[in-house]
Amino acid sequence: MRWALVKVSLAVTAMVVVAFAVPLGLVIREMARDRAFSNAEREAAAVAPALSITTDREQLERVVASAGSDAGMAVHIPAPGAASGSQDAATGGPTDIGRQRATDEDIAAVRAMGRASTAEVGGGSTLLQPVALSSGEIAVVEVYVPESEVTNGVGTAWAVLAAVGAALIVGSVAVADRLGVRMVQPARRLVDGAHELGEGRLGARVPVEGPDELRRAAVAFNSMADQVVQLLANERELAADLSHRLRTPLTVLRLNAASLGDGPAAEQTRAAVEQLEREVDTIIRTARDAKPQTAAAGPGAGCDAAEVVRERMGFWSALAEDEGRKWRVAGADRPVRIPVARTDLAASLDALLGNVFRHTAEGTAFAVDLHNGEDAVIVLVSDAGTGIADPEAAMARGRGSGTDGSTGLGLDIVRRMAESTGGDVRIGSSVLGGTEVRIWIQLDGRTAPVRRGHRGAVRRRRQGRAQAQAHH
Repeated sequence: MRWALVKVSLAVTAMVVVAFAVPLGLVIREMARDRAFSNAEREAAAVAPALSITTDREQLERVVASAGSDAGMAVHIPAPGAASGSQDAATGGPTDIGRQRATDEDIAAVRAMGRASTAEVGGGSTLLQPVALSSGEIAVVEVYVPESEVTNGVGTAWAVLAAVGAALIVGSVAVADRLGVRMVQPARRLVDGAHELGEGRLGARVPVEGPDELRRAAVAFNSMADQVVQLLANERELAADLSHRLRTPLTVLRLNAASLGDGPAAEQTRAAVEQLEREVDTIIRTARDAKPQTAAAGPGAGCDAAEVVRERMGFWSALAEDEGRKWRVAGADRPVRIPVARTDLAASLDALLGNVFRHTAEGTAFAVDLHNGEDAVIVLVSDAGTGIADPEAAMARGRGSGTDGSTGLGLDIVRRMAESTGGDVRIGSSVLGGTEVRIWIQLDGRTAPVRRGHRGAVRRRRQGRAQAQAHH
C-alpha cells in the first residue's frame, strides 16, 4: 500500500508538472523572442527620422553608429528615381550602409509590401523595417538579431522550472510516503499480531491506531483473540474434567489387573493399565497448563525411531501370538533419529497397530517397515486385511470407519505428528493385500516432496526382504 501511494503520487504530480511546465516554457521562449525583436524595432525606429530628412551616406553612417552597431544594422536606400522609373545620373545606383545579411528578394518584398518583416539568416534572424524617404522611395532598415539574443535567459528559466517541478515531485512523494507509513504500520502490526496468535502466543494484541478502517480491524482482532483465549481455556478445563473422570474406572482396572496373577497376558494387561494411567495424567497436566506448547524442538530433540518401533512391536507381539497373527519388522536394526517426541511416535504406532487388531480378522498378518533416507524417514504399517474402501474419508478427523469403536481420531493423531515435521500421511494398498499407511517424517522441516517412483521402490525392497526374512 505504501509504495502504491508513492507511485500514484509520483504519477499525478509528474503529469501536473508536465502539463504546466511545458506550456510555460514555450511561453517564456516566445517572450524572449518578442523581447529581442522589440529591441530590434526600437533600433530601426531610431534611424527612421534621419532617413526621412537626408540620404547622405556620411550622415547616415553616423546615425547608424549611434543607434547600434554597424555590424548588426544595415540601411538599404534605392537609387534616386527608382519609384518613378527614372534615375539620377549624378547619384548613380542604390546606397547600402552596413553589412547586408538578408537577400535582395527579401528586401524587395518588404519594399513592395510596405510593412516590416523578418527573415531567417545564418546565425539568427533579421528585422526588415521599411522607411519612406522624402523622395517617395522606400528605404529598408535591416537589424540583425542573433540566435543567442533570441534565447537569452530561456535556459535559465527552463532550469528554474525544472527545479521547481522536481521539488514538487519530491515533496509530493515524501508526503505520500509519510501517509503510506501511517496507513501501513497499523496494518503490519495487525499482520504481526495474527502471526503471533497463529503461533500460539495467545497474549498477542494490536494497538488501536491508524485510519478508521484499520482501527475497527484492530478492535475486531483483539476481540477475536480474547474469544480464542476463552474458548481454549474452556476446552482445557473440559479435557481435564473428562480425563479426571477416567481415574475411577482406571483404578478398578488396575485392581483387577493386580489380581490376575502371573503370566504374559496378566503382565500385558497391567502394563497397558499403567500406560493408560500415564496417558491420562499427561492429558490432565497438559490441559491444566495455560501455556500452549509452541516452542520448536531444540538441537538433539526427538527420538530413535528404530528403538520405539522395536519397543511397540514387542508390546503388540504378545497379542499377535494370541490371535495367531504373523508379523515382521524391517529396518529397525540400526538407530534412526527423527525430530519427533518419543511419546508422539509411540502413540502414532499404537494407533495404527490398534487399527490393525481392531479392524482385521484374527490371524491377519501385518508388518512394520522403517526406511531411513537423506532428508526423510518413512514408516510403513501394512496388513493383509480387506483394505480401506475410502482412504480420504478415513483421514477425515472424527469420521472413523463407521464401525463400532471407531472415532476417526487415530489417523488424525498420526497425521498431526507427521505434519509437525513437514511430512504427511498416505493410505494405499499394501503388498500383503490389505491396507498400507505410509508416514513421511521430514528431517529438515521442509514440505515433503512428491516422489512418484518412491512407493514402487519401497514395495520392491519390501518384497525382497519379505521373501528372505522368516515370519515370526
